[in-house]
Amino acid sequence: MRYQGKVYRPWPEANSLLIQATLGCSNNQCTFCTMFDDKRFKIREMDDIFADIESARARYSEVRSIFFIDGNVMAMRTELLLAILNKITTTFPECERIALYSCLNDLRRKSDEDLAALKAAGVSMIYAGLESGDPLVLEKIKKGMTAEQARDGMAKAKKAGIEVLLSFIFGLGGKDRSEAHIQATTALLNELKPEQIAPMALAVQPGSELAQEVARGEFLLPTPLQLLEEERHLLANLKFDTFYWGDHGNNVLSMKGWLPEQQPTFLARVEHAMAHHPIAQQNRLLTQPW
Repeated sequence: MRYQGKVYRPWPEANSLLIQATLGCSNNQCTFCTMFDDKRFKIREMDDIFADIESARARYSEVRSIFFIDGNVMAMRTELLLAILNKITTTFPECERIALYSCLNDLRRKSDEDLAALKAAGVSMIYAGLESGDPLVLEKIKKGMTAEQARDGMAKAKKAGIEVLLSFIFGLGGKDRSEAHIQATTALLNELKPEQIAPMALAVQPGSELAQEVARGEFLLPTPLQLLEEERHLLANLKFDTFYWGDHGNNVLSMKGWLPEQQPTFLARVEHAMAHHPIAQQNRLLTQPW
């Protein structure tokens, strides 16, 4: 495989074959993110993508799950993505699942017919970053997406029958906007009802715009206790069925399972950690970069 630049995949995709269809992210402005600062967004040449697919077929006798990278593959023109999907399904007839990175805005910009065709061609799930439901936080982090646009994108995914995993970030509102951030995020999630969710604790990436804001004192980091308070609010107020990927390496607690079945158990763990976990007494958030 001829991957270019830094390569990222969601932790639930640890066992998936990674096919690089795009380079970088078409937004690439989020203040907290440095994932694609080493490349500019572009669509890879189709011949190169097909060559990688054929190389993987020669190497692996069985491939059950494939994940497309880089940042938002759904930004590709639909006819190109359909051609890649057709190549995948003919080359790996045993493949049971195809997922990819997307932005909710990418879904919003596709027609219903486009998304239905992509679903029929094999796309079963997309990973999208919501980050926050708070309009002020979304503007501050330069997400390039409003809550209303998120609603439109999710509605199109649901109409097409494509599952969505939404990620968001505990602590992204900072110390001063922690409560508003999690309240708005929880409320928006209850509207969107994604099939899976993945909360991650804020990690300040070296070299990011957010890191500069922290250094200048413009962004006050939340405390670990505030992160736990955000997770408590989330778990106490989610009102839809979903799978909870709360086991990212930066999270204070590692929890995953179906909601609402596991909601009381997870909530009890958070409340116990708030009262007894040593990290809850720390005044400064310390997390590892991705």
